[in-house]
Parts: sequence; structure tokens; C-alpha cells
Amino acid sequence: MSGRLKAAASHSRRTWIRHCSLILLGCAASGLGASTATTILVVGDSLSAEYGIPRGSGWVALLQQRLDQERRGVRVVNASISGDTTAGGRSRLAALLQQHKPTHVIIELGGNDALRGLPMASTRDNLLAMTRAAQAAGAQVLLLGMQVPPNYGKAYTDAFAAAFVEVAQVTQAALVPFFLKGVADGPKAQELFQADRIHPKETAHPLMLDNVWPTLRRLLPKASGSG
Repeated sequence: MSGRLKAAASHSRRTWIRHCSLILLGCAASGLGASTATTILVVGDSLSAEYGIPRGSGWVALLQQRLDQERRGVRVVNASISGDTTAGGRSRLAALLQQHKPTHVIIELGGNDALRGLPMASTRDNLLAMTRAAQAAGAQVLLLGMQVPPNYGKAYTDAFAAAFVEVAQVTQAALVPFFLKGVADGPKAQELFQADRIHPKETAHPLMLDNVWPTLRRLLPKASGSG
């Protein structure tokens, strides 16, 4: 009788150990899925924060809709703030990376630096620091380049556009050379901007997404069911 009890107890312990092992494996698999899920973090200014247009109509919201339509299982986090500068984005990026753990980071900043006449070197350094911080956190980075009007002077205009190119080259980050291509420099530019002539109208945001999409798409995992 004693031997049978010992055998039963031993069998019970083995069953319990296997049960616990399965639970741990399940938790590990669940954690792996969470850590490898695709999350895009957008850190931008008013161009991405839907300034002056209805909620849900900006290019970031349209991006989420497109990703959902393609069943990519991608989550988009819009951390854009109207009026933000590269310094502002740099100061809050670490917390955003920690909170959302993105696989991809889109940096859309710099326009307000130019509007405020901030030093070009600071803008470039901030973009560089943000890109490197995101990459160090394991994210792929896409920079959305900006350009300023000719009235800023050729030297500043050229240096501003070149800053995005330089950061992309140094860090091997992806780059959209001009985020507002076909919007700010198109034949219907006046019709695509709000009365302040700074912020695009709702009708311009699909064009903005189309500027981002080809480059971003190459960085993302293939859509479900694609070859």
C-alpha cells in the first residue's frame, strides 16, 4: 500500500510539473508575440496632430485605416503635438519608447524650428539624437523631410533640407525627402492649405500619406496572405 501511495504521489508531482511547464511555455509564447507585434510610433507636430481638421481625418489616422484594410496587424500610435519642435520631440522620446516599445518610429519634426528661427545645427543634432535613440531601442526609423519657402534665403533653405538627408545618411535611416511634396509645391497649393497657409486641409492628407506610404511599406512585414 505504501509503495502504491508513493507511486501515485510521484505521478502527481510529474503531472503538476508538466502542467506548470505548459503554462510557462504559453506565457513565454504570449510574451514573444507581444514583443514582436508591429507598432508604429509617430512623433510629429501639427501636420500629424490633425490641427484644424476633423478628428480621424489626418494622414496618421488614414495610415491606420490602410494598414487595417491590408490586414497587417499593425498598431499606429500618434504621439504628435501641435507646435512641437525637434527639441520637444527629443525631450519626450525616451518615455514614448519605453511606454509603447515601437518597432518603427516616424519622425515628423523640424517645421516649427524653422518658423521660430532656431539654429540649424540644433535642429540637425536633435534629429540625429532622436534617430539614434529610436534605433538603439530596436526600432526602424523613417524621417519625414521638410522644406522651407524661398523667402528664408537660399543658404538656410538648402541647409534645412540637407539636414534631413545628412541624418538619414549617417544613421542609415529611411527618408521621405519632402513630406509635403505635391501639396506645398503643387499647382493647387493654395487650395490645399487652411487660411493660415501653414496647415494643410483635410483634402491634402491623403496626398501626404501617399508620400509616406511607399517608403514605409518597404520597412514593414509583408501583409497577411501576400506572397
